[in-house]
Amino acid sequence: MAARIFLARHGQTEWSLSGRHTGRTDVPLLDEGRRGAKLLGERLHRAPWDGLPGVEVRTSPLVRASETCQLAGFGDRAQPWDALMEVDYGAYEGLTPAEIKSGRPDWLLWRDGVPEGETLAQVAARADEVVAWARSADRDVLVFAHGHILRSLGARWLGLDVSFGARIRLEPTSLSVLGWAYGEPAIERWNDTGHLG
Repeated sequence: MAARIFLARHGQTEWSLSGRHTGRTDVPLLDEGRRGAKLLGERLHRAPWDGLPGVEVRTSPLVRASETCQLAGFGDRAQPWDALMEVDYGAYEGLTPAEIKSGRPDWLLWRDGVPEGETLAQVAARADEVVAWARSADRDVLVFAHGHILRSLGARWLGLDVSFGARIRLEPTSLSVLGWAYGEPAIERWNDTGHLG
């Protein structure tokens, strides 16, 4: 079996609800986010996945991801991994896109990056590290992380520039699956929030 990577974005937080860039600030889940995490876990423990026996689980150490992992029922199998932390937004931490664009009208994260934060090359290198780990053995992996790093993972899994992440949105508590089609890396499922009903 060729390895697949299951991507779980963390549950809703006050900052994700308001659209604020949440990089390394450790914002907790809202009640809605906790509820979503439990529903995601229930879904992963039903057919066709049946709890993903044998899956290797890693989580961002930031509380919004690690708590989502715990509430979804995978905390006892998970290892924290700094490679899964959200993008370091530097001077743009906590700002909304509208606030940033008031000073830089043409700004696009996926093209322009951020001042005093992580470069797009550094983000791509972290995503490549996760992709290499996921492909290192014939077993599925499950990661709990954040919107922009998971979108970067999607791009790099496909062999595309990290800027492709601009075209693949992710909602809080969404489930995505990266796998294979005809021997080539493929998106099997993306931004699936059906469990939230």
